[in-house]
Amino acid sequence: MAAELGFVGVGLGDERDLSERAWECLHLAREIFAEEYTSRLRAGAFDRIAARLGRPVTRLSRAELESERPILAALDRGGPVVLLVPGDPFTATTHGALRRAVEAAGHRWRYLPNASIVTAAPGLLGLMAYKFGRIASLPFPEPGFAPSSPLDVVRSNRGIGAHTLLLLDLRPEEGRFMTANDALALLRERDRPPALFPPGQELAVVARVGTESARGFFGPLEALATTDFGPPLHALVVPAPELHFEERAALERLRVGRPAATT
Repeated sequence: MAAELGFVGVGLGDERDLSERAWECLHLAREIFAEEYTSRLRAGAFDRIAARLGRPVTRLSRAELESERPILAALDRGGPVVLLVPGDPFTATTHGALRRAVEAAGHRWRYLPNASIVTAAPGLLGLMAYKFGRIASLPFPEPGFAPSSPLDVVRSNRGIGAHTLLLLDLRPEEGRFMTANDALALLRERDRPPALFPPGQELAVVARVGTESARGFFGPLEALATTDFGPPLHALVVPAPELHFEERAALERLRVGRPAATT
């Protein structure tokens, strides 16, 4: 018998960002799962959701979710089933693959979107979302693993006059979250001629987007490299070579060395 999986976005902060429709979906669910490897919510968010519902929320590791087995088994037991995802569910390719697996198994799915870093970072900084090109992720360096693909994406985007959002690696199960300072050091280390990040190259950093302590920063890489951005999560934005005057005015409000604008 077909069952339904609800892909429920939790947003960027915590359980308070869930919509009324999302809470209705959760109350109806027979089993609730959650993942927190694509992003991280404020500490205790899933525990507070479980307490409010009076039912457990089962955390899935990346390997468990990518195997698809726990979700498909729950659907076979009878739905509805919910998967809670920080941000918006379908910004992560893993969840798109899971959606196809659910369909292939003869089950249905439902999508409840929420805020995503993809649109929230431009919004916080004052950049135009439709001027962004491809998104890139900057992974933690490993022995023998230092991919140049993130810089290739930046170079390609700048070539068409587009901004680049760089998402930073995180491994919550290890308590590791790449900071903007780490990312800036990696970019300088991996830069190759013709240089993408020459002296004076201006970038932007967003920190804790979607929370009460959200901050945006803008300035030359050298100044940002020594800035304290506070706790993660962080992301970088490499602006396009030419900025609209409204974008320039918005970024100047966040220039390092000036008081940050309230959010």
